Amino acid sequence: MGTTRDTPRADETFQPVTVVRVAPGARLRDTDVAATEEPLEVRLNGEPFAVIMRTPGEDRELTAGFLFSERVVYAAAEIESMQHGSTDVAGAAQNVIDVRVRRDVSKRMAERRRVVMTSSCGLCGRTTIESLRADAERVAAGWTVPRAAIAALPARLRVNQSGFTETGGLHAAALFALDGSLEAAAEDVGRHNAVDKVIGRLLLVERLPLAASLLMVSGRSSFEIVQKAFLAGIPLVAAVSAPSSLAIQLAEEAGITLAGFVRGDTFNIYAHPERVE
Repeated sequence: MGTTRDTPRADETFQPVTVVRVAPGARLRDTDVAATEEPLEVRLNGEPFAVIMRTPGEDRELTAGFLFSERVVYAAAEIESMQHGSTDVAGAAQNVIDVRVRRDVSKRMAERRRVVMTSSCGLCGRTTIESLRADAERVAAGWTVPRAAIAALPARLRVNQSGFTETGGLHAAALFALDGSLEAAAEDVGRHNAVDKVIGRLLLVERLPLAASLLMVSGRSSFEIVQKAFLAGIPLVAAVSAPSSLAIQLAEEAGITLAGFVRGDTFNIYAHPERVE
């Protein structure tokens, strides 16, 4: 399926705001910028499916990654088209995306209820804990990487965080090859949205599974971050902050190397340390 990457513009990523700066003995009215958060309505074959709170830009990649993570689609070939659709709300056309999927995918759509995804919740629409478990093969990549390669990831991620530089309010995710070269990077108000954007980008060019890629995320690594990596076949996930207990459990079960507190030249490995030399 052909697709055009939605490159985020500065006026999409952040917006001007008025602030009052408070300091000892002083109050000053000033201007600043805030990270943009807007709803994206995803329609499947003309029917409402989900509303995702996200930072505009790369909406096709985000939608593809989201539908892949929700197990609505398993491959790019199952998506016939994606385009921003019309809506009755003036000025909101770019916040609706119409997705046409193959007819044989429709039975999967019936298994997923319509949900509203907040920028802090990656799997809020699931009805049971069991439904969170992925139907994917255990990751079994046999390669190793040097410790220095993991320690270098935060700095390489930071270079691709122009929105964070402006606002201080955007998370980031990036995929790197084993030699440290960048494969994809994205920013969003939600960590899981940023991950969906980078996975969706590679899905649309039929690069999955990502058996020779490393995923680096800003902030913490939660269950849904590891879940998305598992589905995409990513063998190593690293974060600048801590993982949750459920993220560690899933990484252990899924065969994923999980690193946290990657700062400076130190980090912790919580699952499958054998991939780090």
